[in-house]
Amino acid sequence: MKSDKEQNNHIALLKGKAIRKTLHSKEWWFSVDDVIAVLTDSPTPRQYWGKVKQREVLDLQLSPVWIQLKLESADGKKYETDCANTEGMFRIIQSIPSPKAEPFKRWLAKVGYERVQEIENPELATKRTRMLYKLKGYPEDWIVEKRMRGIAIREELTDEWKNRGAAKLGKELMPRGGDFYS
Repeated sequence: MKSDKEQNNHIALLKGKAIRKTLHSKEWWFSVDDVIAVLTDSPTPRQYWGKVKQREVLDLQLSPVWIQLKLESADGKKYETDCANTEGMFRIIQSIPSPKAEPFKRWLAKVGYERVQEIENPELATKRTRMLYKLKGYPEDWIVEKRMRGIAIREELTDEWKNRGAAKLGKELMPRGGDFYS
């Protein structure tokens, strides 16, 4: 039987290539070397990453976006490996000067633009959510009746709690500062 820590180490795939990842502080962290290898085809991804780090630390202060975690290597042993969470990995990908990284950079820019549009017009977020459920194969009646209606009802309920002072009550009942609608 594997320990909890061993069960939290997994392999993800990016363009069919293995990316080591681990769960750390309730968040997925990915091997920077593995992502660099996929996006650059460099025979020495660790050295490539070293040069990116050196340049970026001097220019953009990228250093806070990665930490070292022990990941299993091809030899079966665990080594300290530079890892980044999803947000950090997106920042690292943006700093990679490789043509293979360009599709990811364009995708990140597109998603960022779409989210800004959704902030300006929340109805777009609802439409995107419906489309994603359709693409996942959920039936239309489930999307409309169950999921989207449930989201709207939950939002109305938490708004009503806020209006009636539930945040104050929540903080009194939860001395650690939690609240009902976070």
